[in-house]
Amino acid sequence: MRVVYLTAGAGGMYCGSCLRDNALAAALIRRGRDVLLWPVYSPIRTDDEDVSASRVVFGGINVYLQYRWRFARRIPRSLLRLLDQPWLLRWAMRGAGSTDPKLAAELMMTLLHAEDGPHTSEVDALIEQLRSADAGIVHLPNAFFVGLARRIKAELNVPVVCTLTGEDILLDKLDAKSRSSVLELLRGRAVDVDGFLSVSNHYTAYATEHFGIAAERVRHVPLGVAWDDGVDAGGTRDKTFTIGYLARICPEKGLHNLMDGFEMLVREGRDCRLLVAGYLGSGDKAYFSALERRVAKSPMRDRIQFLGELDRADKFAFLRTLDVLSVPTEYEEAKGLYILEAMSQGVPVVQPAHGSFPELIESTGGGILHKPNDAASLADGLRQMMDNTELRTQLSVAARAAVREKHSDERMADHAWAAFEAIVAEHGARSSIVV
Repeated sequence: MRVVYLTAGAGGMYCGSCLRDNALAAALIRRGRDVLLWPVYSPIRTDDEDVSASRVVFGGINVYLQYRWRFARRIPRSLLRLLDQPWLLRWAMRGAGSTDPKLAAELMMTLLHAEDGPHTSEVDALIEQLRSADAGIVHLPNAFFVGLARRIKAELNVPVVCTLTGEDILLDKLDAKSRSSVLELLRGRAVDVDGFLSVSNHYTAYATEHFGIAAERVRHVPLGVAWDDGVDAGGTRDKTFTIGYLARICPEKGLHNLMDGFEMLVREGRDCRLLVAGYLGSGDKAYFSALERRVAKSPMRDRIQFLGELDRADKFAFLRTLDVLSVPTEYEEAKGLYILEAMSQGVPVVQPAHGSFPELIESTGGGILHKPNDAASLADGLRQMMDNTELRTQLSVAARAAVREKHSDERMADHAWAAFEAIVAEHGARSSIVV
């Protein structure tokens, strides 16, 4: 069984879905599974070995041009392929993280209308590539791509599966009318998909409520991370209690919330520091500049260090300097890959009691929860970690063990492959029924 696994690139941004999909495909390939990882929109960016194909399908430049101008839909395919060069897509989509919500909504709707919308030539090209690859099952990157399922199945007679992976972040940026229109289309086309995978039970509940997907059609594939190359990455803990933040720097991830809680500890005279690392996109530079100005005028100014982006070795070394990690998101996170990475290095976490965090902490025993969007509650959680060394050690040991036992990339790969096999078997059983 050959899996053609489509994953949506995010331009030059580190993206949790890209990191997860690449880790999953790499683990499956190591296990001898026949998997092709194809980037959609742009090449993916990952801090581990990139196992994705060099070519990009549904290239972001062509998708935009064909949406915006009718004449672009008549350009010969041989010329359009020139616009799918990886270097050009990386350059053109370097600001993908700050896409205008109105444009995002319109592009979502054209994807959901893939069969008869402006991207029919891109769909034709994808079908031919899938046919040449002899796909046995096709994986769609997220629910906004379910408009491709009917055509793929009709042309290739193979099952189609889709991972539900945090579409709510984009949906919640839309105005009420656009959001309603996108959801209506999504619900209508979700029936064409043979099965869905979900990264958390929290997000399964969200999808069944908002996307109209029956719960029995969703299979849970728990998040997993590759951790073993980080165990010797260096990094030693300082005597000063060290709090870390490792995620994209943007309002949604809640760095300002963490700074609120941290400042309370500093004003109490506690010996602590905050290290901040993560990707900063062009659309979030004003947000970050405001945080820097705030720090410069506060008691925190000598206790916060901004480290920028980290490569994989530096990321693990960074994690091993921490006493605790906290990424107090404002939204209900569907994944939370960064807390599993921290736990893999024995770093406990303090996270808001929403989204995937409660179930990840229940599964691992590697952290504590605080009231969402409440700086005082977050500060209480950090104090508890700071004052109770025995608790912190207990959580650290539990976290490290649980990631190895339940949340490794290998375990994630096993769950995903079992889901693929089950969906292929169900599709075969339906196909064999003679009406």
